[in-house]
Amino acid sequence: MTKALITTIPFGVYDSTSLNLLDENNIDYTINPFNMKIKESQLREMIHDYDYLIAGTEPITESVLENADKLLLIARVGVGYNNIDLEYAESKNIKITYIPDGPDAAVADLTIGLIYSLLRATHVSNLKLHRGEWQRHIGRRIQQCRVGIIGAGKIGFRVATELEKIGTKSILLCDLEQSTSLANHPSMRWADINEVITSCDVISFHLPLTSKTENLISEKELLMMKKDAVIVNTSRGGIINEDDLYKVLESDHLFGVALDVFKEEPYSGKLIDIDRCLLTAHTASMTIDCRTYMEIEAVKEVIRHSNGNSLQCEIPSTS
Repeated sequence: MTKALITTIPFGVYDSTSLNLLDENNIDYTINPFNMKIKESQLREMIHDYDYLIAGTEPITESVLENADKLLLIARVGVGYNNIDLEYAESKNIKITYIPDGPDAAVADLTIGLIYSLLRATHVSNLKLHRGEWQRHIGRRIQQCRVGIIGAGKIGFRVATELEKIGTKSILLCDLEQSTSLANHPSMRWADINEVITSCDVISFHLPLTSKTENLISEKELLMMKKDAVIVNTSRGGIINEDDLYKVLESDHLFGVALDVFKEEPYSGKLIDIDRCLLTAHTASMTIDCRTYMEIEAVKEVIRHSNGNSLQCEIPSTS
């Protein structure tokens, strides 16, 4: 019988359609038994007996794939695939699919929510009140801020569009490819990264993690930002150097930071100790509608492959 290992969790909890589809197509499945993000060593132990891997952000390294004797396809439940050793997977003729448009709305929603919280310091007020401290903060309205979007792909541009709808008057977009027309967006214009970093009150990151974007923001760039700027990263950990960020926040630079992603997850680093650092556990895409859609689409790719049909969202070849 064809077998699939589902490592991303939760899976099929809020809507069982994805699991029903596997049953209907006679694909036996195992859901991550550890009830947490699976470790590389655990995945290496389990993978050898499976034809399909329905994956999250766990490390799918050469070491793991060496032991994947039967694996035919990795179906990512999400948009990023920097956790997969693409070259080694290709060398073993393992196909990889992803869901490029799946998390757009949910990630944009959380991003804007985090911006609101940072500008009004609601996360700090909450922490202090839980400690018995009554402290009121003077904040800012998003409409009075200049916002910088670094990475103007589907999610970044959606954030910009939603901010424009609620009255944000100055939005700077920064991307290697300035292909999107801004003719119908009077509040937006293209800018280089230095202008975004030095002039914006709010800076939001929407980038893939690559050799070019890793540690893109280090101490130098952080200190170039306004002292009262706020920054949000809901894209990929590793883009902002976390040690440098801690150092800069300790020096009382930046009004607030929100991170939903980290270089190593689960995160347990020093930023936990800084009140004005709002940390969430890689939850940007975790809404019922978004999660259900991505689960179903990943399973459909598995079914297509098992039936000998063409894949819909195979990642580009590395060669």
